[in-house]
Amino acid sequence: MTRTCRLLLFAALAAGLTVMSVVPASASSHREAPLAAADPQIDATDLYAFVSPDAPDTVTLISNWIPFESPAGGPNFYPWAENTKYDVNIDNNGDTKPDITYRWTFTTHYKSKDTFLYNTGPVNSLSDPTLNFTQTYNLERIAGGQSQTLLSNVPSAPSDVGAASMPDYGKLRDQAIAPFNGGKGKSFTGQADDPFFLDLRVFDLLYGANLKEAGADTLDGFNVNVLALQVPKTDLAAGGDATANSIIGVWTTAERPSMTVQSADGTKKLSGADVQVARLGSPLVNEVVVPIGFKDFFNGSQPSGDAAYLPKVVDPELPKVIQTVYKIPAPATPRNDLVLVFLTGVKGLNQPTGVKPSEQLRLNMAIAPATNPKRLGVIDGDKAGYPNGRRLADDIIDIDLRVVEGVLTGAKGTAATLGDGVDANDVPFGTAFPYVALPHSGSTSRAAAAPATTTGTPKGGAGTGAGGTAHGSGTPVLPWAAGLGGVALLAAGVVTRRRTASVRVNRSDA
Repeated sequence: MTRTCRLLLFAALAAGLTVMSVVPASASSHREAPLAAADPQIDATDLYAFVSPDAPDTVTLISNWIPFESPAGGPNFYPWAENTKYDVNIDNNGDTKPDITYRWTFTTHYKSKDTFLYNTGPVNSLSDPTLNFTQTYNLERIAGGQSQTLLSNVPSAPSDVGAASMPDYGKLRDQAIAPFNGGKGKSFTGQADDPFFLDLRVFDLLYGANLKEAGADTLDGFNVNVLALQVPKTDLAAGGDATANSIIGVWTTAERPSMTVQSADGTKKLSGADVQVARLGSPLVNEVVVPIGFKDFFNGSQPSGDAAYLPKVVDPELPKVIQTVYKIPAPATPRNDLVLVFLTGVKGLNQPTGVKPSEQLRLNMAIAPATNPKRLGVIDGDKAGYPNGRRLADDIIDIDLRVVEGVLTGAKGTAATLGDGVDANDVPFGTAFPYVALPHSGSTSRAAAAPATTTGTPKGGAGTGAGGTAHGSGTPVLPWAAGLGGVALLAAGVVTRRRTASVRVNRSDA
């Protein structure tokens, strides 16, 4: 099949999906729901969980927030939200309920409010008086109804303003890595390059209307805010036994008070019970699986209600569309292989005993890191990769597309080669915690974004399964998840009310 033919088929597929009213995606879970799109500080973009390659007795959990951060986005740049609970939840017995929660909460500080500047001079240390805007955080571990403070008043790494302001950002990042529990655990919060890679310019009039622009990383040059945690496996396993209870499910959420009262003088007062406003487990689910009328409901929902997915998972629409356009036979239904991947975990790989179906990112901690990681993970024989957890370099679009086309049930030929043409991130990942690449500097235009020279945590390295090139192979088509649209989740949502008097009230009800 020629490149022109592939692109024409890709265009036809995109057009067909548009007719079916599938909501277009921007990235894994970037701006995926109406309220999240309007409130980026509580927009979870991606979640990663993997056995640490350089510390295999530990697990690394990475939760990313605030999509499409342009590096030069001053003067306020990209702070964490105050009065918000950023959580990473662990289900270690398969019952859909969080057994352990790690929670970050942030506080903002100014050295002077009599300036518009984020920093008033070069910053070489997180404690420099020239860093005018700073944020600190507390980290808690919640289990069995008890809360334990792991870290208190720890500095978060700032946004990378630019080379003049922060000549050695890697040094600042290193200062923001905080050990706890006698060095057994580590936490990092701050800015990083967005590690997700894909091409979704199909929604710009089918690749710029000329069908010649496939294979470009949509997120090249953008940053995100990162919550990264590294803890011993025994801290996550049920009963502390990582040998007998090696499988965990992970999802990230955000909660904040249900009512915000904003006065005419710009001050805000938050009150009411906390309400969940964000949720993310496996990639692409709320982005393109959930219809727009239920996306905010999903963000407020719990995994225990996820049985509503089953009808669309066992009989997905996308393989039928691909059969029409590509003449690739759709796998036979019911698609029990997709139930394993997206709701229960794969038996013998990452399915807990007695599991209840729910949307979580499931990781078998007993599987050691791969010596030579493969970007396609499990479907290419690398059991340490997605959908067994998720590493930074796992090629989510290509994997999910091929899975929905039946590679787990033996599909061959074109079905086993479909992809978006982007095989790796725009910059290499690191080889040590927190593994994500340094953020793109505010002094570098996004179109020409490049790492600055630093003495701190290296930008490069093959960590957690990096591989391939930024412009890769594969027949370009839309992500698998577009065919799983139409799910009506029966969950509580968020309602926003606004009053246009001198006081505006925004209320969210669980």
